[in-house]
Amino acid sequence: MAIAKKTAAPTNYGTGRRKTAIARAFMKKGTGVIVVNGKPLEHVLPRKSDQVIACQPLTLLELLTSFDFFITTSGGGTTGQAGAIRLAISRALVDFDEEGKGPDVENLTSHRRKLRAAGFLTRDAREVERKKVGLHGARKRPQYSKR
Repeated sequence: MAIAKKTAAPTNYGTGRRKTAIARAFMKKGTGVIVVNGKPLEHVLPRKSDQVIACQPLTLLELLTSFDFFITTSGGGTTGQAGAIRLAISRALVDFDEEGKGPDVENLTSHRRKLRAAGFLTRDAREVERKKVGLHGARKRPQYSKR
């Protein structure tokens, strides 16, 4: 019988989705390194606006240099992946904050309250509408000809 080796698992985990993109964020105490699919965040999300969106929860809570994140993403484009990463990081931070707390603890400065107030824990459910038969796109119709 083989003995299973203990591996140093990341402390917390969060999943995020946006459009057709999915992100899984693994968080542990560290120095603020964010690695996405084995590459630095700047290489995966080249646009500065996408980088800002992905790091918004850390900026809000002033934790940019407190945790390391190892993120895997798939599907969608860069904007969808940035939104998915934001939700995944937010959920991992909430998981970290509430770990070991009882249900009777009322913490007015909790991560969950701040992230919920900023709207970072809400899944944006908007998806692309499918193209219909006989139309140019989802809704655009062919030009009408009277004669």
